[in-house]
Amino acid sequence: MDLTKAIAIAGSGMRAQTERLTVIAQNLANQATTGSTPGADPYQRKTISFQDVLDPTSGVDLVVAGPIGLDPSPFPLRYDPANPAANAQGYVKEPNVNTFMEMMDMRDAENSYSANLQVLAVSRSMLSRVIGMLQ
Repeated sequence: MDLTKAIAIAGSGMRAQTERLTVIAQNLANQATTGSTPGADPYQRKTISFQDVLDPTSGVDLVVAGPIGLDPSPFPLRYDPANPAANAQGYVKEPNVNTFMEMMDMRDAENSYSANLQVLAVSRSMLSRVIGMLQ
């Protein structure tokens, strides 16, 4: 395989994981964001998926972040009648963000990013050695 293709693939993986980390950061930042009016929906957890796309210039499949979606899981309820977002029964809808799941997703994204970074470093090193031999 052409080393420049390996670099392009690793770079696309790093970009995709960066977008994944952005979504995770948004979810964690909004894990306590409730609605502002009685019965209003709180922040809804965002999700991201990946897809492979053929790059016509290099002829290799690259990974790209797909569309950002919304997690359809139900919002947990918390009894807090003094909250302005409480419904008539005194319950406030909480965001459907699970901190543990977000942290596990973050660790997975970090590992994937690191693996792609390692591929990039090895490919770059190999290219440098080839250039050194040609001189």
